[in-house]
Amino acid sequence: MAQRFDAIVIGTGQSGPPLAVRLGQSGRKTAVIERAAFGGTCVNVGCTPTKAYVACARAAHVARHAADFGVRIGGGELASGVPAGNVHVDLAFVKARKERIVGASRDGVERWLREAPNVTVFKGHARFSGAHAVRVSTHDGAQADLEAPEIFINTGTRAQIPAIPGLETIRYETNSTLLALEQLPEHLAICGASYVALEFAQMFRRFGSRVTVLVRGQRILSREDEDFSHAVQDLLAREGVAFRFGAQPRSVAPLEGDAGVRIALDSGPLDASHLLFATGRVPNTDDLGLDAAGIETDTHGLIAVDGQLRTAVEGIWALGDVNGRGAFTHSSYDDFQIVAANLLDGKARSADTRIPAYAVYVDPPLARVGLSEREVRERGKPALIATMPMSRVGRARERGETGGFMKAMVDPQTQRILGAAIFGIEGDEAIHTFIDTMTAGAPYTTLQYAMHVHPTVSELVPTLLDGLKPLA
Repeated sequence: MAQRFDAIVIGTGQSGPPLAVRLGQSGRKTAVIERAAFGGTCVNVGCTPTKAYVACARAAHVARHAADFGVRIGGGELASGVPAGNVHVDLAFVKARKERIVGASRDGVERWLREAPNVTVFKGHARFSGAHAVRVSTHDGAQADLEAPEIFINTGTRAQIPAIPGLETIRYETNSTLLALEQLPEHLAICGASYVALEFAQMFRRFGSRVTVLVRGQRILSREDEDFSHAVQDLLAREGVAFRFGAQPRSVAPLEGDAGVRIALDSGPLDASHLLFATGRVPNTDDLGLDAAGIETDTHGLIAVDGQLRTAVEGIWALGDVNGRGAFTHSSYDDFQIVAANLLDGKARSADTRIPAYAVYVDPPLARVGLSEREVRERGKPALIATMPMSRVGRARERGETGGFMKAMVDPQTQRILGAAIFGIEGDEAIHTFIDTMTAGAPYTTLQYAMHVHPTVSELVPTLLDGLKPLA
């Protein structure tokens, strides 16, 4: 006999756990199903572990440049025999630190769910057996049949691996497996040139690895404006990251003695000790039995939803990366807020009105909200634009990190901000001045006339807006 619930939540990424708790608090008898690690991609192999690595990489980078601030590091030897004046990154220690941080977050999510009222946790693989029926197969071979009028899919994504001849003959890395290494790669080749690829490129270069980024096209961050792409490339190149453009791997093969991998490229072979694929993500929808529920996916495996995140099947929602509405932790959490508002709070919220915003966590970060300059130009509408180098920001000069620039665009008729981006120190925080103003629907003058605290990065945003001029 199937166990009856009021609601079933499949997956425990950023949407699933808070939604399950809210459903339980509303009096609904709720089942939560997780087949792997609680917390999903972000907690286990995404934001939390990678940003822990970014922090370690920055510590190494700052230590190497300590003399620029009059700080002398030297004298004696470390326990490893390395001169104290040199910077040596212990990757096993870095990994152990990351595991402690991840473990605390993962355990916290699981404990939260198991202690929540009206919530029952199932550990296993869920597959639809009908529009409102799910079968859970546990790791010990047991099965449980569940039924509910409301079902929420929050199963996330996994790394996409391109089909390359010889792939079965080598060991290759993904964002997950690279985080499990305890020995620093001698030479890390990265296939891909977008957000994940560049974050790993910089962090492992700062750890001490030689790094080569294989770019399929002619520039990195192809979705960004060219000026930002070139600025990020210049930053990474100055730190020693190498780039090969027009570099689409034709085949791969192991090096003699299992010493790494040889990558065949049109421009000639590249030998590396490790090869990371950071070429995109694939939704975890192919093994959910969606056909049994009558749910269709597009060619990428994404589930179509409306503004309230409802699928075409009554009583089934899709949240997070699987719905194609934004592959970010913050967009997934906002999905939860939208569903909770509409379903539980009697409010009307829609993802259709959401303003896209994100950050690329190279150091310094690149943060963006709204439209890019390219998108504004493609729409052919009049606009005002302003740019300003980070060298004008007191905080950046005081910290000795003046690379990058800000950019903002405004509709001259409505005075609404169309979009903004900051590539520079603390840009991931300063961008929220734009996000909040745009979300409020306020004119740019609201931000321009605001008095910000000195000395901060945000205090230069009004100065940036003072320089608006017509987009040529």
